[in-house]
Amino acid sequence: MRFEFNQKLKLDRRSVELRKEIVRAVASSSRRGHIGASFSLVEIVRVLYDEILKYDSQNPKWFERDRFILSKGHGCLALYVMLAEKGFFPKEELTRFCLPGGILGGHPEFHKVPGVEASTGSLGHGLSIGLGFALNARIDKTNQRVFVVLGDGESNEGSVWEAALCIGKHCLSNLTVLIDYNKQQSFGMVSEVQELEPFADKWRAFGFAIKEVNGHDVEELRRILKELPLEQNKPTALICHTIKGMGTELTKGNLAWHHKTKITEEETESLLKALETEHL
Repeated sequence: MRFEFNQKLKLDRRSVELRKEIVRAVASSSRRGHIGASFSLVEIVRVLYDEILKYDSQNPKWFERDRFILSKGHGCLALYVMLAEKGFFPKEELTRFCLPGGILGGHPEFHKVPGVEASTGSLGHGLSIGLGFALNARIDKTNQRVFVVLGDGESNEGSVWEAALCIGKHCLSNLTVLIDYNKQQSFGMVSEVQELEPFADKWRAFGFAIKEVNGHDVEELRRILKELPLEQNKPTALICHTIKGMGTELTKGNLAWHHKTKITEEETESLLKALETEHL
């Protein structure tokens, strides 16, 4: 049975403001970006950085930190807004998104953006990097945890499943993969491009403890992420059911906003107004 969730969920003030920051970052800089792909991630990234991850924004290379990898690198605007808010770099840097002289590109870059653990965007690589981090933490006998966010379209990549097979083999309970399951990818529905169902059964067969959640429900995400690992001696896979472009009726499920260029002032104002009036 497919997971059912409330698609009319109202966003709270914090979720609305984070999306506004994404819109403002694009509008004040390159006027292009993966708006839809970033909007679907906001609550996942928000809960992780607000309450779950162990980090020090003033010392991004702190050895004891948890590792977060946005394997779905094109959703980077959600991550950049959060890193700026937490003090990894000045918020003014958001106004230089994808501009010459700025550090924030269309995909996250390691060594260039403080707080970014791996360069991602070539889809299918992030889980393998997370596997390496998690194995290293076990060898070093540390309490570091690893969190990897995948896209559902990204899950077409064979390298994802190679990594999953190895993670299950090593019973890496210090690793959690969160899949942004918004059912769409760049040019169509996931079910039309490459059906993933039965999705939960696939992860379970690879040795993961599974939970399906509403990826926009902050309370549900918070509760489940505080219970990790879901099972002892097993990695966790959280299938986060989301809506691509969640935030406004203009962007929800609209593939024109997967990646949009030449975003106009009128479109910017429409998005900001809709975020306010549709939820608050």
